[in-house]
Amino acid sequence: MAIVAPSAPCLELDDFTRADELCRALGWEPVPGRHLRERAGYLAGTDDMRLADLNAALGDDRIDGVWCIRGGYGMTRILDAVDMEAVRRRPKPIIGYSDITALLNGVTTVTGVVTFHGPTARAAMPAFSRRHFERAVATPAPAGRLERLPLADILVPRENRIVPLLPGVAEGPLFGGNLTLLQCLIGTRFFPDLEGAILFLEDVGEPLYRVDRMLAHLRAVGALARLAGVVVGRFTEMKREMGDGVFGFDEVLLQYFGPLRLPVAYGFPVGHIADQWTLPLGVRARLDAGAGELELLEPAVR
Repeated sequence: MAIVAPSAPCLELDDFTRADELCRALGWEPVPGRHLRERAGYLAGTDDMRLADLNAALGDDRIDGVWCIRGGYGMTRILDAVDMEAVRRRPKPIIGYSDITALLNGVTTVTGVVTFHGPTARAAMPAFSRRHFERAVATPAPAGRLERLPLADILVPRENRIVPLLPGVAEGPLFGGNLTLLQCLIGTRFFPDLEGAILFLEDVGEPLYRVDRMLAHLRAVGALARLAGVVVGRFTEMKREMGDGVFGFDEVLLQYFGPLRLPVAYGFPVGHIADQWTLPLGVRARLDAGAGELELLEPAVR
């Protein structure tokens, strides 16, 4: 398993140790990129360094998978030079989230190869995350219905609730990830075809009005018009910064998705949280928004 840093650098030595130990705990041999520990300002080395490590991993037949050690910022600077032909020739799992959303959607859109929105290699992996990670990445069978976070009390913590916003059932290929990065891909060849798709979204540290603005941009380019359904994950550390009134997050979601009359639920374990699902992009899924359930209908690996 190649460990690469195509975006921001790790600032703690323990991140590298954890990535190595986590790989071995999963039964994989970690292969750190040549420039994994480099830093260039807020980037994990220069563009050439980060691209070299990523393309080397994609083109090496001895490497069975590519795991990004963290997100941050920087993937969009090198996305247009990623070796897509190497991905087509020798498909392998590419794993990460947040800033890595650009790489995942770009690869799956251009090559048709399934990629994985899941934990980064430096993160601790609780049992809930590990079960979903291994089912998606290492099992050549459909993962089936994804389990929800265990609820220890009748009074369910707000952050653990899955809220049916617009009940209904939909099937389609999964695409999505970090909303900010999806917006960055608009107008490029890396933006996914969302016709008939189930779109999943998450973000961190974005004020509600900016989430609103990004959804408005997606709507303006027609990206929302032909969706099959929407899985809204966690928008952690969301701020309300407008002084002239406040919408609720559910109100904003309804304003964009209500007129489309498609199944939508929010609060799924997707995003900048410890207990998270691993979702394969490009795999057909079934969303039951009323029940707050998502089911993977196809295997992600063979």
